[in-house]
Amino acid sequence: MYKPIIGITMGDPASIGPEIALKALLNKRVQDICRPILIGDAAVFQQIADRLQLPIAIRPVAAVSEAQFIDGQADVFDLHNTDLSKVVFGEISAEAGNASFESVVKVIDLALNGAVDATVTGPINKKSINEAGHHFAGHTEIYAHYTGTKKYAMLLVEENMRVIHVSTHVSLRQACDLVRQERILEVIELLQNGLISLGVDNLKIGVAGLNPHAGDSGLFGTEDDEEILPAVVLAKERGYDVDGPIPADTLFAKAATGYYGGIVAMYHDQGHIPFKLTGFKWNAEKKQMDSVKGVNITMGLPIIRTSVDHGTAFEIAGKGVASPDAMILAIESAVQLALNR
Repeated sequence: MYKPIIGITMGDPASIGPEIALKALLNKRVQDICRPILIGDAAVFQQIADRLQLPIAIRPVAAVSEAQFIDGQADVFDLHNTDLSKVVFGEISAEAGNASFESVVKVIDLALNGAVDATVTGPINKKSINEAGHHFAGHTEIYAHYTGTKKYAMLLVEENMRVIHVSTHVSLRQACDLVRQERILEVIELLQNGLISLGVDNLKIGVAGLNPHAGDSGLFGTEDDEEILPAVVLAKERGYDVDGPIPADTLFAKAATGYYGGIVAMYHDQGHIPFKLTGFKWNAEKKQMDSVKGVNITMGLPIIRTSVDHGTAFEIAGKGVASPDAMILAIESAVQLALNR
């Protein structure tokens, strides 16, 4: 089987990003299905490997063609862009923000030029990136900008729960204004394309309402009847198997059972909260996550981008307890998308 080359960014060097990237490369499953190359500063990866005594050798390279893809070794496309004396685990800084931003821009460039088959991103800190002068709301917006993409959406995947969003990193007030027929139809199309690319057989799509009880015939708002319903009707006319608008408090319960192949959420928290209840498991006794699962896929791009769907976890950075589960899942999804493409 062809093993695609996967470019994996280090994320914020003050976060768990470098740790989970190296731990993922030590996973036999990852080595069996792809040829991974890390994008970032080799010194950052060497620091975390030494600190945590990880059994992996760090090998800096200046081009993807120089990578050896050997078990027990991490090939790092070395950007030489981090002054470790200015980076402290768990702290926001322009130094860390700039390093993480540059690794994202580099992996996008590598993908656009065909040097890697897909990209996987480690967690970044939005404040650190903005302090470095890069004014983006997150990975999705960076990818859209540097690929010239106008129509895109965030798709979250974990077992039966596959959630795409009409809007993400905007205020709740603005999110309501973005619930428009044209955008909803666009996102339905992006979701179906994503399901097919992931090899999902069930293409039945559920579309969430915006208001309580999906507006209850206009009693609690008119967006459901005036914007969401017309989009669903038009999607059906185009051949999509789609239901909606459905009250969100019942839609996600049905989706978790696999009744829907995917669902459309109207805004960030409407989709993220039920999704993370599925994949995130908090250990109250240990006061830490036992597992953090879930993959973030940006649909609509000319290149493949998947990511962990968790943050920088500054509170445990450098402690060696971060789980690579979500990173491994993100790599597996990137491989599947690359092979299907």
